[in-house]
Amino acid sequence: MPDNVKLNKPQAIIFDMDGTLFETDTLLIGVHERLFQTLRAEGLYHSPTPPVERLLGCLGMVLEDIWRQVMPDGSEEARARADELLLQYELEGLENGEGELYPHVAQTLTALKEHGVKLFVASNGLEHYVKGVAQHKGISPLFDGLYSAGEYGTVSKVNLVQRLLKDHHIEQAWMVGDRSSDVEAGKENGLAVIGCAYAVYGRAAELDGADVLLSDFRELLSLYERSVR
Repeated sequence: MPDNVKLNKPQAIIFDMDGTLFETDTLLIGVHERLFQTLRAEGLYHSPTPPVERLLGCLGMVLEDIWRQVMPDGSEEARARADELLLQYELEGLENGEGELYPHVAQTLTALKEHGVKLFVASNGLEHYVKGVAQHKGISPLFDGLYSAGEYGTVSKVNLVQRLLKDHHIEQAWMVGDRSSDVEAGKENGLAVIGCAYAVYGRAAELDGADVLLSDFRELLSLYERSVR
């Protein structure tokens, strides 16, 4: 991140979850294999397990779109069951201590909170998953709101972020994420966009249009401290 980058100081910072705060593959690799074993055992899916990279590459999409990409040959019944199993196995994994935040996330969020910044999550994931990650990784108390497509029934992150801003009367904010949906959500709502270039799930081109790229989460704090009112 260039040292001369200066943005307007935000009232709030809105974060994506997967690939931004949470290193999702540390949980999802085991969940993925277990999910497809169950689908085959229940007679709902008969093909080999798709590569986990296909699932990781879909992070940031809503579940309906994820399963179309991951198992295009799957029935509607198989995809509906996959929704249930994904959440069940993710929550069980979190309860067992699986999954990791990216380095320096908790410390950086704490420092931003101490500066008086309101912190939010806006994710296309399921409500209990998003809240489960925050709870089990000990960062839930740092947030003023955890927004998910699963809870609010939004069809795009643009709408989810729009609702968040309206609910909390926020006029100046940053959107932080690793996917094109985060860039779109920020720009469509008039926000500065911080791209997480350290994430490995998407393609670099997905962050085209971001105002700043982070190679380390700690850079977010120095970016905030250099921002101008």
